[in-house]
Amino acid sequence: QVQLVESGGGLVQPGGSLRLSCAASGSIFSPYLMAWYRQAPGKQRELVATITDGGNTRYADSARGRFTISRDNAKNTVYLQMNSLKPEDTAVYYCYRHPNNWGQGTQVTVSS
Repeated sequence: QVQLVESGGGLVQPGGSLRLSCAASGSIFSPYLMAWYRQAPGKQRELVATITDGGNTRYADSARGRFTISRDNAKNTVYLQMNSLKPEDTAVYYCYRHPNNWGQGTQVTVSS
């Protein structure tokens, strides 16, 4: 059983940046696929970005060009660097380790 703990969320103005972190414990971090999802109020949870053990990444259209997912296997940590944030990025962001392991989420609010 793996435990995933997100951190780094908060309130930021439009155009600002945040870096989310997800620390894994209790199980092997590598070689699993890791991902970030988000869920805005009243909406379904959606995929933001994924990263394989080898570092291959994929992004949702809404995140591509602004967000960067990365991982440090030695630290059992995955990151999401979010730049040029928009109000529509406001959501609870969840860390995910395949298969079916979720963190508790961290709130990101983009507002002036």
